Amino acid sequence: MTAPSEFDVAAVYRRRVGSVYRLCFAYLRCRADAEDAVQETFVRLIRSAPIFQSAAHEEGWLIRTAINICKDALKRALRRHETAAVDPVQTEPEVDATLGAVLALPDKHKAVVYLYYYEGYATGEIAALLEERPSTVRNRLADARALLRRNLGGGFDAK
Repeated sequence: MTAPSEFDVAAVYRRRVGSVYRLCFAYLRCRADAEDAVQETFVRLIRSAPIFQSAAHEEGWLIRTAINICKDALKRALRRHETAAVDPVQTEPEVDATLGAVLALPDKHKAVVYLYYYEGYATGEIAALLEERPSTVRNRLADARALLRRNLGGGFDAK
């Protein structure tokens, strides 16, 4: 594949904006901040014009970039002593107790749970996207399940 042209960026945006937004919202838990992170992700795509070897490479690049942007935003908020409290006006209306518990997980667990359960990726695919070993992803999923079982009172089983 080649570097994305202006037309290709629009196609990439249409294909991937939903999953990038959901991932950003899972990290930031605020609609406005998630929208800003999505915008920054696609601005970086336009600026860097990476050459993708496949659709999986494209998707991995976007996910990794979005995660890094979200982590940077959270670090900036901590440096400014801002609270990371959820603004109930800005949260998505469909956030239920389970998703709320997932959003409350530590970042290293949140990403793998979100990608596995909400986006449907296999652990090997998640490992490639996050540049981690598959065993690390499986261990994080197991740890996250234990945390969710404890926080939700059981009933959270593997897919």
